[in-house]
Amino acid sequence: MSSPASPAPAVARSSLPKTLARIWLGASLLLAGAGHLSWARTEFQAQVPPWVPLDADFVVLASGVVELVLGAALLFARRHRVQVGWVVAAFFVAVFPGNISQYVNGISAFGLDTDRARFIRLFFQPVLVACALWSTGAWAAYRASKRSK
Repeated sequence: MSSPASPAPAVARSSLPKTLARIWLGASLLLAGAGHLSWARTEFQAQVPPWVPLDADFVVLASGVVELVLGAALLFARRHRVQVGWVVAAFFVAVFPGNISQYVNGISAFGLDTDRARFIRLFFQPVLVACALWSTGAWAAYRASKRSK
């Protein structure tokens, strides 16, 4: 008979749809991060609001590095998945002013060359926030903590 081992830290199991959504989100962030640092750098500069007091190229490069880190964390940081979900959601909220700026200022980038296209895009940011919270179990963990109080 084997002796009981000390329990491993609990890691919530994820459903297939949540896992696929998390993988898609992580891969998308890795792709976007790579684009920030290379082929789409100029396009991303168009999304930096003019009121940001930093060089637009610096903002694009820095956010690209952040996206690479967050994408990798979504894919590989299993033990800290819930925390990663909150950070990714916060990141999507933090970059939303860039999307608003692109719409308000009528800046064409990434094929968004009409006000209508830029406006419709605004509705996808909350979807990304929700996807980050749902696919990582962050929202479920928050709700469970509220129920246990």
